[in-house]
Amino acid sequence: MNFQQKLDQFLITPPSIPDLRGWKRFCIEFLFFGIKEARSCLFVGLFFLSIFIVPKSGIWILPRYDALLIIAITVQLWMVFTKLETWDELKAVMLFHIVGFALEVFKTSANIHSWSYPDFAYTKFLNVPLFSGFMYAAIGSYIIQAWRLLDVKIYHHPPYIFSVIISLLIYINFFTHHFLGDYRWYIAATVVGLYARTTVIFTPYDRERKMPLLLAFILIGFFIWLAENISTFFGIWKYPNQITSWSMVHTGKWSSWALLVIMTFTITVFLKHIKKTVYVPK
Repeated sequence: MNFQQKLDQFLITPPSIPDLRGWKRFCIEFLFFGIKEARSCLFVGLFFLSIFIVPKSGIWILPRYDALLIIAITVQLWMVFTKLETWDELKAVMLFHIVGFALEVFKTSANIHSWSYPDFAYTKFLNVPLFSGFMYAAIGSYIIQAWRLLDVKIYHHPPYIFSVIISLLIYINFFTHHFLGDYRWYIAATVVGLYARTTVIFTPYDRERKMPLLLAFILIGFFIWLAENISTFFGIWKYPNQITSWSMVHTGKWSSWALLVIMTFTITVFLKHIKKTVYVPK
């Protein structure tokens, strides 16, 4: 058993601390929650660390986007071979990659041009660097890892058919709002109705805690929005208003990311070992 596996085992079954109450309990639970969150963000952290480290000019003769692709693949394979991630989880992550890459191709097309990848790369396909799909895969990787480490359970999840339909509508709206109008807020209102009673149960240390699932979607979306600001600051991609100089990504993107998290969450729910911990009232 390697260090990472030992750490996971320690986090999942931590040693008991007697007479733990009050502010001491709060500090211990907060500490374990932070460590579990950091561990869940392992792929995300290493991927974005590479964004900071790899210079704009690339590494030797390797352009920056190509270097980022190699790093992302290497980290994913390392996580599988060290058993930090299973092959089934890797398949799910690759599905997120494909879904995200398809969206990237559309959004960066000449007719849409929502954003662009300005640098040259050998591994660009339809003007989109192949590493870009890993940014979406990173969201899926985080959800999968956090679900296991925090022993997540979902109560009062809406019927699966409804969650699938709303996820499809979210994804479709990312494409069609350029032609048919943006129905994002109507979809968001439907999401609020569907998940109003849904609660996420998680275990930071040794006791179960709970929070509204909608709040979890909003918080994850916020942190992705922060990561997007960092990425555009380093010029990984640019929005039209950032071509001449960097400016903060519009806060409206926060809602887009929160909706995308819902879609990613729905895909994750259908993983066999996770679906068992989701309670759908009859």
